[in-house]
Amino acid sequence: MSAFEEMEEDGVIWQNGEFVDWENATTHVLTHGLHYGTGVFEGVRAYDTERGTAIFRWDDHLDRFYQSGKPYDLEIPFDRETLTDATVGVLRRNELESAYIRPIAFYGYHQLGVSPGECPVDVAIAAWPWGAYLGEEALEEGIDVMISSWRKHASSQIPTNAKTTGLYVNSLLAGEEARRNGYAEAIVLNKEGNVAEGPGENLFMVRDGEIFTPGLSESILDGITRDTVITLAEERGYTVHDNVTISRGELNTADELFFTGSAAEVTPIRKVDNVVIGEGTRGPVTEELQSAFFEVVERRTDDHDEWFDYVA
Repeated sequence: MSAFEEMEEDGVIWQNGEFVDWENATTHVLTHGLHYGTGVFEGVRAYDTERGTAIFRWDDHLDRFYQSGKPYDLEIPFDRETLTDATVGVLRRNELESAYIRPIAFYGYHQLGVSPGECPVDVAIAAWPWGAYLGEEALEEGIDVMISSWRKHASSQIPTNAKTTGLYVNSLLAGEEARRNGYAEAIVLNKEGNVAEGPGENLFMVRDGEIFTPGLSESILDGITRDTVITLAEERGYTVHDNVTISRGELNTADELFFTGSAAEVTPIRKVDNVVIGEGTRGPVTEELQSAFFEVVERRTDDHDEWFDYVA
């Protein structure tokens, strides 16, 4: 299933402390989060492994989930153990061996104005089957992307390291612009005109055997898959520059480019604005790191077992 296929509307969703049927997991039309984008969320993968269903880096996602709410005074009213049990319950009740998991918290229905006032914080966790975000063939063949005309907001304007629902209108604009123009995805520049990231992915560049990725000061989200790939690359002896500024022009002369993300996993980029990157195929460094990533998440190795929560 790609990112653009319909979800199967069955099973259960955990909502505010209880499991409810999928079609009954609803909220009021005057919910604050709907009108003002005042919510935070995560995207998490659970993989079908040789040791059973395993949730990848759940603790790190929970850390970011709670931290994302802080700039908005949005306090999630459930502890880590409750959210973990709820997630395991959703996977079990829906009989999911692998899944994409979506925890979300948002200001709910009580009053309507820019200030959330006394609005409650609603929390839900859903999960559904989801294959390669940009298509199975993209993992091997790579994708064509364009530089979006839309810029990424700066951290001085809106907190870029909080995974906030309303901020993804920026991602929607960039991604849909790319698809209207025949590309699979976009690359978004920051307000200075340097490379930030994709609409829902971090970006990596390979040059002369070394790896580069924009730093947090470039208005990017501190991606958990980004951190995973940096770790795997360094373990394999690569020099990783993870706090750099990458100009738009540098993309065209890169040996390799690839995206990372919980949804995108590790996806090669073969063209930027119709300029061929490297040999126009998945490069050797990308292939090695992609293979290492899937070897870990599918638990074909004992490495980094601390990254996984197993669902019995």
